[in-house]
Amino acid sequence: MSSSGPNLNMPTHDPSHNGDSNHAAGGWPDNVGIVAMDIYFPAQFVEQSELETHDGVSAGKYTVGLGQTRMGFCSDREDINSLCLTVVNRLLEKTGTDPTRIGRLEVGTETIIDKSKSVKSVLMQLFAESGNLDLEGVDSTNACYGGTAALFNSINWVESSAWDGRLALAVCGDIAVYAAGPARPSGGAGAVAMLIGPNAPLVLDRGVRSSHMEHVYDFYKPDMSSEYPVVDAPLSIRSYLSSLDACYNKYRAKAANRGHENITLDSFDAMVFHTPYCKLVQKSLARVCLNDYVNLDKEHKSKLAHLEKFSEVCLEKSYTDRDVEKAFMAHSLQRFEAKTKPSLLVATNVGNMYTPSVYGGLISYLVSGCSRSLAGQHVAVFSYGSGSASSLFSIRVTSEEGHLEPLLKCLSDVQSRLSDRRKMAPEEFVATLGGREKAVHAAPYTPQGETETMFPGTWFLASIDEMHRRKYDRTSTTLSKANGH
Repeated sequence: MSSSGPNLNMPTHDPSHNGDSNHAAGGWPDNVGIVAMDIYFPAQFVEQSELETHDGVSAGKYTVGLGQTRMGFCSDREDINSLCLTVVNRLLEKTGTDPTRIGRLEVGTETIIDKSKSVKSVLMQLFAESGNLDLEGVDSTNACYGGTAALFNSINWVESSAWDGRLALAVCGDIAVYAAGPARPSGGAGAVAMLIGPNAPLVLDRGVRSSHMEHVYDFYKPDMSSEYPVVDAPLSIRSYLSSLDACYNKYRAKAANRGHENITLDSFDAMVFHTPYCKLVQKSLARVCLNDYVNLDKEHKSKLAHLEKFSEVCLEKSYTDRDVEKAFMAHSLQRFEAKTKPSLLVATNVGNMYTPSVYGGLISYLVSGCSRSLAGQHVAVFSYGSGSASSLFSIRVTSEEGHLEPLLKCLSDVQSRLSDRRKMAPEEFVATLGGREKAVHAAPYTPQGETETMFPGTWFLASIDEMHRRKYDRTSTTLSKANGH
């Protein structure tokens, strides 16, 4: 593994000090957060407008109704292991991170191909040559939320007595596929890897992150022989929005306890959401504005004459109220355009990546700006996973442009990679998913998908033997440590 690359100001560790040199006077290391990050998505996509025609639905059902433009998808050459191998390999190479400097590695996913062997264990082959087998962490499994669990666990490790001064690596990846029908256009695939440590350019705020966990059968995968979920769409949307309400108001209460009164959407420069589909994100931003309105006193409500008819609205009774939804989507439109729409670049072009979805949103927002415009910003992040698990937390972007630039440089190829993908016809997309259906749990099995059209440096499934043991290989790479593929 190359040791050259952009200087990310990563802490070094002197074992004789047990990492104390990186700790603040209070006992915690300073500015713990995301030191660097990268994203991987497949090299092929299907146009949602063409899929509308193929499926025989009305024009705009997917592109306007869901807010989706393109959907990335995987052939039988890619699985959750290969996605995570690719994104971790890319991040280590692009940042020039010595594998021995990683002390914790955890994967968040809901794409299960083995009920016992973790994805993290497969990733250990990237560390074998360096001799670094001292790596804590395994997998966190929960629909769309596992990546956030991996991130929080990594942050907690750095801030704990167990920390040995090294970096943590939080990885999230999934392949989102649905049976033929109305849910299929909300699929996607991808992976995100994040280096976690002190002195980070993206610092997670302490003491304010809030969570809401509940037992809900809105989306689940009870059939272990299938990649497809069971979905109760109306319940899923209600659960998402009610969890957002709960997390937002718990965050506000925790912030108030720390002396930050009257937190509103305007307290943040941006707000990033888990994105099942882009239209729901716009409705979610409107939902935050509805919460802000409900929290106003009568005097301040009276100044918003265009919302007067909703002055007595009850949050719990408004989830299916189209008048409320329409009014607050209009009321919040300018805020959505400024604070949230820039975060939808990956989601509208790749689709729902499940656990990496919200972090693809964060990456999209970061690549929409420059170090000068992003420096010092305050970003709220809402993560949701069905079942259900949700959290709202916030990130402070460093005010030092020079400290932020290496992270942005690592992400500078995202737009070009999106543009370099290969468009596939809807018939090819359907046939590819049909091939994946036949390959689920097959052994022995030799994948049929092409490897020549993959991005350089992509890991892929080479074979599965009669004992279900998977072997992986990597496409030839021209990976530039400075700017990606």
